[in-house]
Amino acid sequence: MMNKWFECKVKYVKTMENGLEKKVSEAYLVDALSFTEAEKRFLEEIRPFMSGEFEVSDIKRVNYSEVFFNTAESADKWFKCKLSFITLDEKSGAEKKSNSYTLVQAADLREAIKYLDEQMKGTIMDYQIAQVTETMIMDVYPYDPGLEVK
Repeated sequence: MMNKWFECKVKYVKTMENGLEKKVSEAYLVDALSFTEAEKRFLEEIRPFMSGEFEVSDIKRVNYSEVFFNTAESADKWFKCKLSFITLDEKSGAEKKSNSYTLVQAADLREAIKYLDEQMKGTIMDYQIAQVTETMIMDVYPYDPGLEVK
């Protein structure tokens, strides 16, 4: 089954390291079947970490074909990677590019590209990394049927 990813944003007042309070907005990625399920799962995930008032300020569907998790301690950022797959049109013989987006967990840009290449090793199709950008995503919550809440 294909994952459907939703980017959920939460607004809340955060106590900064200097002790001052600041209103912040943070983005998270949730694997869900619908907007309603995405909000429900997102709230279940973040509620234990929130003290005080908070609001889900935005939920939007995002088009990631893959999400590559990295268990390295330093991999604390998420990078959106645009991949261009090159195929040959059988009739005309012309090269055709189709784009796909993946999300990669890494410490920095260089590591994101290296880790992406490692994860794509078994790919049959030729691809080019067209773009890699750091996202504001704080964490990713994939679907886990073992954690189903009744």
